[in-house]
Amino acid sequence: MSPAAAEAVLDPESLATLRTLCDLAPFPVLDDLSTPRARSVLAGVDLLVTGWGCPPLDAGVLAAAPRLRAVAHTAGSVRGHVTDACWQRGVEVSSAAAANAVPVAEYTLGMILLTGKRALEQARAYRATRRRDDWLRTPRTVGNHRRTVGVLSASLIGRRVIDLLRPHDLEVLLHDPYVSDADAAELGAERVELAELFARCDTVSVHTPLLPETRGLVSRALIDSMPDDAVLINTSRGPVVDQDALTDAVRAGRVRAVLDVTDPEPLPPDHPLWDCENALITPHLAGSVGNEWRRLADLALAEIAHWASGAGFRHPVRRERLAFLA
Repeated sequence: MSPAAAEAVLDPESLATLRTLCDLAPFPVLDDLSTPRARSVLAGVDLLVTGWGCPPLDAGVLAAAPRLRAVAHTAGSVRGHVTDACWQRGVEVSSAAAANAVPVAEYTLGMILLTGKRALEQARAYRATRRRDDWLRTPRTVGNHRRTVGVLSASLIGRRVIDLLRPHDLEVLLHDPYVSDADAAELGAERVELAELFARCDTVSVHTPLLPETRGLVSRALIDSMPDDAVLINTSRGPVVDQDALTDAVRAGRVRAVLDVTDPEPLPPDHPLWDCENALITPHLAGSVGNEWRRLADLALAEIAHWASGAGFRHPVRRERLAFLA
């Protein structure tokens, strides 16, 4: 991983725990696997602890690491560094995606409830006028009682969002082509087709991984079908949404947007979304940050302990599931 990722995620207490589980190679961490030092370290490793900034573990790297049997990733997606060569070798892979899903789902829940109350817009108006409007004249479109929320994809994060929505008096719809009506009901949602999700929901939250078939999935037609004043929340990947279509709808004042990801990221300084009062753009902060990094380390450490005991990983990444993962 990168030195910055190691410093952020692996605090002294985590490193001390790691040293009780294995013989840890001396620091500094490896962020270039082609150097003489890296090749010397790789020659003796059974397990790699990886993170943000890890170079691809390709055939050349594996040739230098003949004993490598496992990878414990301290972040979510492994697409950037676990290559076909790893799967062909039979390397076991674990990911902290389940831990990283927690803050993303919490961010999503917060934004669903805040946008339902129009809290950001009302705070902005309150600051400008310094007076409170007649609250008894609040439109009935404002509030979270029986608001309809749509979740796009029953991913790890999507499922956790649905779970967090349970205590609230909301109607939850789900679209995921791989989930049955019964499975959706068990999760706590009504399964609907994609077009119905956008046409019926006051808020749609996107949790679809970026795959060739999901690029541009949230199309202009879907955005145009959303009810007036509906909210689109995207914490997945920017290219899943037709950003030009969303920009047009937001600039027209027809829909609102909460975007933790964009395409590109960040947006160009002159992009019109920056100046739209009905768009909230955050700097990819929904995932683990600050003290939340400890959750990633704790999961990875638990995985290493479980694997070292001979019981394998509790959160394995399966090659056959790659097509459905972020």
